[in-house]
Amino acid sequence: MKKYFVQKNPFLVPTTDGKIIKEHHGNATTNNSEISIAHMIAPPDWSEPFQTPEFDEYTFIISGKKQFIIDGETIILEAGQSIKIEANTRVQYSNPFDETCEYIAVCKPAFDFTKVNREEE
Repeated sequence: MKKYFVQKNPFLVPTTDGKIIKEHHGNATTNNSEISIAHMIAPPDWSEPFQTPEFDEYTFIISGKKQFIIDGETIILEAGQSIKIEANTRVQYSNPFDETCEYIAVCKPAFDFTKVNREEE
């Protein structure tokens, strides 16, 4: 029995906002509820509604910039920077900039849409 797994076919999460989400490990791909790892590409002028996830989320920016509004404070991350946002924190993710933002998101426990707690727009 192998003690490793190489992910060659990440799950392409269906979206309607132009964002590309490829989950490499997590609930949708490997039935792992402990952690999820996703490769994300957010187009210019993309944003999500405010949410209060029931999981920690780590974000590492590969290229471009991403804006976070966390409990009313605006933070902008650039390539090479990362952030941890603790579970049960009100946050809005967006890319209000003119360039695409590519990043890695890690959620612990794994991302679960029923635990995102998105607000109505």
